[in-house]
Amino acid sequence: MEKIEIQLIRNATLKIKYAGKTLLVDPALGAKHSFRSFVEPGKNLNPTVDLPITVEEVVADLDAILLTHTHPDHFDIAAVEILDKSLPFYAPPVDAGKVQEAGFRNVQVIEDKGELGDITITRTGGKHGPEEQLNLLGEVAGFVLQAGGYPIVYIIGDCIWDAEIENNLKTIKPDIVITNSGGAVFMGQVRILMNEEETIKVAKAVPDATVIAVHMEALDHCKTTRETLKAAAVANNIDVVIPMDGDVVMG
Repeated sequence: MEKIEIQLIRNATLKIKYAGKTLLVDPALGAKHSFRSFVEPGKNLNPTVDLPITVEEVVADLDAILLTHTHPDHFDIAAVEILDKSLPFYAPPVDAGKVQEAGFRNVQVIEDKGELGDITITRTGGKHGPEEQLNLLGEVAGFVLQAGGYPIVYIIGDCIWDAEIENNLKTIKPDIVITNSGGAVFMGQVRILMNEEETIKVAKAVPDATVIAVHMEALDHCKTTRETLKAAAVANNIDVVIPMDGDVVMG
């Protein structure tokens, strides 16, 4: 099977080299404290850390952008200002209009599937929290990357564990799964991201896959840390890859 590279930039921003193409997933490129807090209204406290590399390095040699949703920790003002507006920009239908309004001229709407060179990009569903909060949280997407001879990569997106995610894992049979595992809390009490326990459930559901956990230690409402997730994985005798910002994972 051909090798790929997945680089965690920060939070959920990923730079993926796959089947001859380089994709930037969920571009949030602002400096530390460049956008609003999710905990303290009226304050700019996010992201809580700076980028691990220069913006120029992040955006170098890109072939396309892939967006799961438009919350500011996934698509921020800095990304709008910095990114090449002519790049193919793959987005779910609910977010395509916002991306076009931001000035991007080559928006590719993924209703179900899209193509980039030899890559098939399939949109998947999921819930960004419990049913009663979905009107506030909005719709999110995940994506599957597939190409002949390459590992199947499932980017779950900002989702909690539920029957839909479990079924996706069974149906897709991914070789690599990327989980957003920050255990984020909405309005002080409602969890809207996978935490340690749910990330372990993902790993147990696909024991032959590599699970890469991201979306930690960059936002003020995320409670799961790399250390707490590592401890949970060790306690359950489960392997989870937990990269630091800037790390490159070979798949």
